Amino acid sequence: MNAALLCSSSRVAGPGCRFHGNWTIPPPEDSTTRPSFYDLRALAAERARAGLRYQEFLRVPALSAGIYVLPSGAKDMQTPHKEDELYYVVSGRARMRVRAEEREVGPGSLIFVEAEAEHGFFDISEQLEVLVFFAPAESR
Repeated sequence: MNAALLCSSSRVAGPGCRFHGNWTIPPPEDSTTRPSFYDLRALAAERARAGLRYQEFLRVPALSAGIYVLPSGAKDMQTPHKEDELYYVVSGRARMRVRAEEREVGPGSLIFVEAEAEHGFFDISEQLEVLVFFAPAESR
């Protein structure tokens, strides 16, 4: 079972999990059991079953990655991170603010957010599904 499934959306997270705003972060995986290939549909289904807005699926020292979903009309509660981020919009439509710059984003949009930069999605008109990459791996 994926370690991310051991975490729940409540503050009473599973073994080794840590609550982080809207999501939980699973304990690190053993490199001998970490997969090299991932299926986005399967990851999205796992995240939905777990009832999480964000679910990390990969963590190595230099990088972490997860799926972030915001329903239409939702409020993005992110705060600046200590790591650089790259977002890839898989589906949905919204606007995003990075510092003082705002843009409409949709499927295929790539957004780079420098460490410590104020940022967030808003005016979410269609459920937003985003792949998020942190470099180095997101702080715990």
